[in-house]
Amino acid sequence: MNTKGHCYPRSIILQAVYFKLRFTLSYRDVEEIMKMRGVHVDHATIQRWVYKFAPLMEMQMKKRKVHVSGSWRMDETYIKIKGQWCYLYRAVDRSGNTVDFLLTKRRQRMSAQSFLIKAISNNCRPRVINIDKSGSNTAAIKVYNKRFFSKIKIRQCKYLNNIVEQDHRFIKWRIQNGLGFKNFESAKRTLSGIEVVHMLRKNQMIRPEISMFKSFCKLAS
Repeated sequence: MNTKGHCYPRSIILQAVYFKLRFTLSYRDVEEIMKMRGVHVDHATIQRWVYKFAPLMEMQMKKRKVHVSGSWRMDETYIKIKGQWCYLYRAVDRSGNTVDFLLTKRRQRMSAQSFLIKAISNNCRPRVINIDKSGSNTAAIKVYNKRFFSKIKIRQCKYLNNIVEQDHRFIKWRIQNGLGFKNFESAKRTLSGIEVVHMLRKNQMIRPEISMFKSFCKLAS
């Protein structure tokens, strides 16, 4: 993570970004906490740091994430952005480890298919995917199987999706106390950072450090 040209050292930037992504705080809350620590930084600057560095942390996490199992639970949840509902596709494995995620503007087969291709590209091809009664998710898996000559099994067992639904609740709880997302790109980048920290909470990083913050900082090295 290159912080050259910034007015603050890397340690200060990482601390502010971590506070925002780890805790249910607004940017003004983080500004106040940093001020209590003797660092005077504007909330708009912290927002720019999150916008810039969260996707970079996600890229590093992809490289250092432990392998997930071949049994996935796939689902989507609603996220409001500037008064409009968007859809956060997510998948976890049988142990509850995050497989991948993707924020989309629409809930349709192409969105589910884009997420499926992204998840498989970043991880591995699953043996079975448990989904709800969503026709778009079913169609996306069937199209993938046909296009790539794979044999991913589709399973529709409601109680098995409880794991991913619990994960949805955590993500929605993390963003509910904020002022809301003003644009799609900002939401996409912030959510990617929140998901990275959530994966660190689950010990999904290869050779994690003693604390979550140290693991977070290691992603920036």
